Amino acid sequence: MLDRPFRAQPAKAVVAPAARPQFPFSAIVGQDEMKTALLIAAVDPSVGGVLAIGDRGTGKSTAVRALAGLLPAQKAVAGCAYGCDAGRPDPCCPSCAQLGVRPGPSVSRSVPVVDLPLGATEDRVVGALDLEKALTLGEKAFEPGLLARANRGFLYIDEVNLLEDHLVDLLLDVAASGENVVEREGLSIRHPARFVLIGSGNPEEGELRPQLLDRFGLCVEVRTPADVKTRVEVVKRRDAFERDRDGFCAYWATEDAKVRRRIERARKRIDAIATPESLLETIARLCLAVGSDGLRGELTVMRATRALAALSGAMVVTEAHIRQIAAPALRHRLRRNPLDDSGSTSRVERAVAEAFG
Repeated sequence: MLDRPFRAQPAKAVVAPAARPQFPFSAIVGQDEMKTALLIAAVDPSVGGVLAIGDRGTGKSTAVRALAGLLPAQKAVAGCAYGCDAGRPDPCCPSCAQLGVRPGPSVSRSVPVVDLPLGATEDRVVGALDLEKALTLGEKAFEPGLLARANRGFLYIDEVNLLEDHLVDLLLDVAASGENVVEREGLSIRHPARFVLIGSGNPEEGELRPQLLDRFGLCVEVRTPADVKTRVEVVKRRDAFERDRDGFCAYWATEDAKVRRRIERARKRIDAIATPESLLETIARLCLAVGSDGLRGELTVMRATRALAALSGAMVVTEAHIRQIAAPALRHRLRRNPLDDSGSTSRVERAVAEAFG
């Protein structure tokens, strides 16, 4: 019988071989819309994540995994199973409550980029009773899942349109609240789970549920390069990487470091970025023109343009920023119009042209 008190346990330490170097972000050829969207999400997580939809073999997964090597390290509470911010421990975190910490003790860690496999069980995703401790010590201990590992980081789902419905429901609940609640097997635990959702998929393999689609702030289209020069460059860089991963990464390390510093500077200046009232009105008119449901469209465009301005070194959002971000922010929010067979991107571009006269 489990008669000992419940305790939240940190994830078990696993000694793993050193990770193989990932393809550098700066070495990715083209796909500017996707790379810009990922940088925006890195600067301002409140934008709501990124969905990359397009052809197979176009670098979607490569770009997301390369993002991990770009992100500046973060300070976390020493010993916290959920990696809470050392400067502001989460009051709802059971691990921090057990440690009795206040702002102070910290460790530096890489920003987590966690893969959620399509075949993952619910226990693996949300966490479950630690059976080893239950059987050997008679102790109710919670073993954190993937959502705990992704806290303050990125949760990546490849082929997100194939994700099972019960996992989609879980993600919708957690994404809305920023907390993971587990009530099972005699456990009752609530822990922080605030992450940026990144998804990729091929539209030929099925559509996303509208509720999940709406949770992504930006939706980018990724296409196979149509010109010979670009295709040849992609092949040359990939071949060079496969032949000498360490050497290739070392060659691009300086460029990646520049992008990392750009992200750091943008994070520091974003709160000072101004959005003129006239442009807010333009954003609202634009969302009305394309028939965007709800107000997430306006909020996403505003936040994304602010992050884009911070990345470009500007202190004020401009018309150019709105033009650049309108399609990724709105193309997945359009109401279906049976009388208009043009693509969603074309409809947004047409509305942008009309909004700016």
